[in-house]
Amino acid sequence: MKILITGGGGFIGAWLARRLAAEGHQLRVFEPVGRSAQFDRIVGVSAAAMEWRIGDIADAQAVRAAAEGCEAIVHLAGVLTPACKADPVRGAMINLIGTLNIFNAAQAFGIRRIVFTSSAGVYGPHDGTTPRPITHYGAFKLACEGSARAYWEDHGIASIGFRPYIVYGFGRETGLTAGPSLACRAAARGETYVIPYVGTAGLVLVDDVVAAYEAALRREPDGALVFNLPGEVASNDEVVAAVRAVVPEARIGIDGPVLPFAEDIGEGDLRRVFPDLPATSLRDGIRRTIELYRTAS
Repeated sequence: MKILITGGGGFIGAWLARRLAAEGHQLRVFEPVGRSAQFDRIVGVSAAAMEWRIGDIADAQAVRAAAEGCEAIVHLAGVLTPACKADPVRGAMINLIGTLNIFNAAQAFGIRRIVFTSSAGVYGPHDGTTPRPITHYGAFKLACEGSARAYWEDHGIASIGFRPYIVYGFGRETGLTAGPSLACRAAARGETYVIPYVGTAGLVLVDDVVAAYEAALRREPDGALVFNLPGEVASNDEVVAAVRAVVPEARIGIDGPVLPFAEDIGEGDLRRVFPDLPATSLRDGIRRTIELYRTAS
């Protein structure tokens, strides 16, 4: 299958590209910048064979050109909570208008298979069952989910959205919730690090996330579906304990604001639809992440 991955040069995109390339898919990556050394480290030798298109996800013509000739789209492009807070209009252009551009391109070329990233940020801080975001980021993501349903009703374009909670693993180094990954990097390097937020949240290893995306691409398109990917619910104290189980002398602290979304959002129907998805424990995921950072150092 020929697959367009928007935002494919980022953390999740690189791990997904690695997985899909190993399965023999042809990949076209759409990014605003060129291929990074981090992408090459994650993907490995397959990176050089991937087609790379440079453009802005908010540019409808550039998105349409990137989608031409593809059979499926994985839409990962977006900016996170801090960037949306700093510039809500630009955040909406990338996260919301960019998503509409993807669906419009799919409509133009008859693409009927879209997998996209929503977020646990659609939930507010007190309710993990009813979406009620209190951030621009969460509001934009919730709007994208509604638009996906509209494209199914209006044009028969099927989609599956995933709401990952905190995704961690080798290469996650930007955004407020990069804390667990950066703690692993610091421990591997013998550095001091402070996780910049307080609270309990679901943590899901990037390997498990990209396994879900691959499974969604294999599923026969039908409807506009959205699933939570909460991972294992853990406090930051438990994250630090998992790091110190691998590196006993790790110097990891915790300080900052409380996360602005619910602690436990639950899996809902995820396992009913995708019964074979992996569920890596926090201890195993932290250990694997530290080992990868050690290898890369």
